[in-house]
Amino acid sequence: MTRVAQQSAEETVDALLVRSVSHRFGPVVALDNVTLAVPRGAFVVLLGPNGAGKSTLFALITRLYDNISGEIRILGHDVRRQPTAALRQLGVVFQSRSLDADLSVLQNLAYHAALQGIGRSEGRSLAIDALAKIGLADRADAKVRTLSGGQTRRVEIARALLHDPACLLLDEATVGLDVASRESALAIVRGLVKERGVGVLWATHLVDEVASDDRVVLLHKGRVHFAGLVPDLLRLAQAGNLRGAFMRVTEDARAEAA
Repeated sequence: MTRVAQQSAEETVDALLVRSVSHRFGPVVALDNVTLAVPRGAFVVLLGPNGAGKSTLFALITRLYDNISGEIRILGHDVRRQPTAALRQLGVVFQSRSLDADLSVLQNLAYHAALQGIGRSEGRSLAIDALAKIGLADRADAKVRTLSGGQTRRVEIARALLHDPACLLLDEATVGLDVASRESALAIVRGLVKERGVGVLWATHLVDEVASDDRVVLLHKGRVHFAGLVPDLLRLAQAGNLRGAFMRVTEDARAEAA
């Protein structure tokens, strides 16, 4: 296959595909037959209350846990059968902070680039460029411990994108941030979708992080109760706003389980 043909084929493949995935912790069902897709160049919100199964799903996608049932594909690569090829196309920002606080911002990014097989010179160049794009070029030599929470999150987003992945996962990325920092992080990620065609799965329990034209996957007690556009969710739930729709669908799910 020529390079042009390969690029064309990749553009038609979802950045992320999760199909019929279940997971248990002993007798506890954490995920029950979960299916969702994140197309290239799409911002998809994985919306659910705490304990819905969002972090478990992320752990399966990133291979922290092994998915026994169903399949998970990143840009067409099965994470169980082709883990190296799959994870090469994945960038992740976990809920917990993961930068080395004793290293500088630039050292953190350069170290990540090296782990991705990127040479020192290219890695430094990519890191400097990434910091410029998130507005932190002037903090390149600052120790991570001196950054604010919002600045730290922006650096983690830049780090996740250094190796130019097709898919970006963010697990409750705005937890603990003030309103301005939350909006900044959201704006950066939404911009990446438009500018770079990255497929984003943004996990949150905050309905005010969802835009009116977003794709939404509503996860509750390990099950997908809706997947589609926000206007369709409002019509389904017969609600005037997303908060009301979210409450209606989750209440209906609790009633069905009772």
